[in-house]
Amino acid sequence: MMSRAQVAAAAVALAVSATTAVLITANADQPTPNTDVRVESTLPPAHAGFDYQIGGAYDPPAGVEVVSRDHGADPAPGLYNICYVNAFQAQPGAEDEWGDLLLRDDAGEIVYDDDWGEAILDIRTAERRQGIAAKVGEWIDECADKGFHAVEPDNYDTFTRFPELLTADQAQAMIRLLATHAHDRGLAIGQKNTAELADARERNGLDFAVVEECGHYEECGDFTAAFGDHVIVIEYTDEGLTTACDGWGDRLSIVRRDVDVSTPDDEGYVYRTC
Repeated sequence: MMSRAQVAAAAVALAVSATTAVLITANADQPTPNTDVRVESTLPPAHAGFDYQIGGAYDPPAGVEVVSRDHGADPAPGLYNICYVNAFQAQPGAEDEWGDLLLRDDAGEIVYDDDWGEAILDIRTAERRQGIAAKVGEWIDECADKGFHAVEPDNYDTFTRFPELLTADQAQAMIRLLATHAHDRGLAIGQKNTAELADARERNGLDFAVVEECGHYEECGDFTAAFGDHVIVIEYTDEGLTTACDGWGDRLSIVRRDVDVSTPDDEGYVYRTC
C-alpha cells in the first residue's frame, strides 16, 4: 500500500504525462522548422553592366553581367539573373486568378492602379497576405527551379498610391513573407523602389535594391545609405540617366530603358548606360 507521499507523487507524474500527451497531439500537425533547408543566396555584383528585360527576353548587349527577366522567361546563360514577379498588384486582365484576394473599396468595387491597368491585391489582413504569398511563392519556386539567382517583387510601394486603404506596415508584413520564402529557396531578394522604407531593409529581409528613376527623383542616396553599392538603377529619361551617372556612375549599375521596357525589334526600344 502506497503512502500519501507516494500517492501524491504518482498523481503528479500522471498529470505531467497527460499534459505532455495533449501538447504532442495539439502540435502533431505543426511542421518542425528545418534549418538545413536554406541555401545561401548571393547578391548581384555591384557596379556591373545591367539590362532590364521584364518586357521580353533577348540576347543581352555586350558588357551586361546582370539581367532582370519576368518569371515566365528563362534566365540568360552565364549571367546573374533576377526574376521579376508582380507581388502587390495583379497583371492586367488577371483578376480571375486572384479571387477574393483583390482589394475592394467601400462600394465593393475592385481598386485599380489606373496608370498600368492593374488590380491591387488586398494585403490588409494576415490571412490574405498568406494567400497572396502562397501564389507568389509558386512563382518564386519557378524562379529558383529555372536557375535564377534573385527575385524582384514589384509594387512594394503600392501603399503610397492608396494611403486611404493600405499602410506601410501591411506592405512590410507582406514583403517579409516573400523574403523568407526566397531565402529558403536560395534566392536573394531585392527591394523595388520605396525609398521611405529603405532604412528598414534588414528588418524586412531585403538584400539589394532595384530602383526606377532615383536619378530623376534624386533618391539614389537614400538607397545607397541602406544598401551600399548593391543598388541597380533604371532611368526612363536622358536627364535622369545623366543625373544618375554623374552622381553614382562609378558605384552603381545604371541603365536607361524605354518606359515600355520593349525588345530590340520594337521601334521604341532604348538601351543606354553611363
